[in-house]
Amino acid sequence: MNTRHSSAAASGLGGFAAFARAAWKFYSDRSPNRYPDRPIPVQPLSRKQLLAAPDGTAWRLGHSTLLLKLNSCFWLTDPVFCKRASPFSFIGPKRFHAPPISLSDMPPIAGVILSHDHFDHLDRDAIRYLRLDARHFICPCGVAAILTGWGVPPEKIRELDWGHSTEIEGVTLTCTPAQHFSGRGLHNRNQTLWASWAIKTDRLKLFLSGDSGYFAGFKDIGQTHGPFDIVFMECGAYDVNWPAVHMQPEESVQAFLDVQGRTLVPIHNSTFCLARHPWDEPMERITAIAQERGIHISTPEFGEPLNLHQPHAGEKWWKRPAEVA
Repeated sequence: MNTRHSSAAASGLGGFAAFARAAWKFYSDRSPNRYPDRPIPVQPLSRKQLLAAPDGTAWRLGHSTLLLKLNSCFWLTDPVFCKRASPFSFIGPKRFHAPPISLSDMPPIAGVILSHDHFDHLDRDAIRYLRLDARHFICPCGVAAILTGWGVPPEKIRELDWGHSTEIEGVTLTCTPAQHFSGRGLHNRNQTLWASWAIKTDRLKLFLSGDSGYFAGFKDIGQTHGPFDIVFMECGAYDVNWPAVHMQPEESVQAFLDVQGRTLVPIHNSTFCLARHPWDEPMERITAIAQERGIHISTPEFGEPLNLHQPHAGEKWWKRPAEVA
C-alpha cells in the first residue's frame, strides 16, 4: 500500500482496534431481535429469467451481493453464497436466507467486482467456482494475490488503485476511496486495499459504496464522478463504537447526498447478523430518514428485479407478518 493510503490505513487500524474491542460484546450479547423471527421474502431466480430480463436491471442476491445486467452482460458484486460469513463452516454468522439463485444456475458473468477482502464480501468457494467461467475479476490493490491463490488465472484480474479506471464490455469501472480496513486473519491487517466503485455505461451511472465509515471522500467522489442514477449504499452492521469503518443510517443518507445520488438502494443488511442492532433496524431507520428528507429510496426484495432506469420504491418487506412472508 503506497504513501497515499497511509492515513486511510491508520484510520483502518484504529477502526479495527475498536472493532476488536467490541467483538466480545457482539458474541456474548443477547439483545432481542438480532435474528429474524420469520422467513425473509426471497424471489427465486432462474438463468432463463435473467437472460430474458431487459438491460439495465439489478437484483439483490444477499448482503452486498448484487447481480447487474449492463450492456447485455452480467456483473456480480462481492459474491458471497456461503452459509456463514466466516473462515469456518461450523461457526460464525449464519445466513438468514438462501440466495435467490445458485452459482450453478447463474448466467455467464462478464465481471466480478470486489470491494475488499472481508469474509462477508469475498467468499473463497464462490470465487473458486467462478474462477474459470467469469471472464474478469476487478479488485482493489493487493486482492489479486488472494484470487490467484484460489486459482483465478492472473490474466483475468484487473487490480486497481483509487482513482484508476478500466473498461470492459463498454462498462467503465473506477476504483474510488472508502474508509474501512482489510484482512482475513490476525496477522495481515491492511495489507490489501478497500474501495468503493463508480460504474458507468452510456446510459447509467452507478455507485457501489463497499464498506466505509462516513468521510469527506464521499463529496469528492460526487464532484468527480457524480451525479449517480443509483447508489447502492452500505446500511447495516453498524455500531456506535465503529464510526471509522461503518456508517449509521443517518450517515448513509448523508453519504448518498454527498455522492449526488438520485435513487438510494440500501445494501449490507438482512443476510447476516454482524452487529448488535435488531436485524430489521437498518431498513426501518433508513427508509424513515429518506421519507423525512424527500429522498427517493428503493427497497427491492432479494431476487426482485430492479429497473435501474426507472427504479420503483419497493415495499417494506421486512415488516411483513410471518403468515405473509
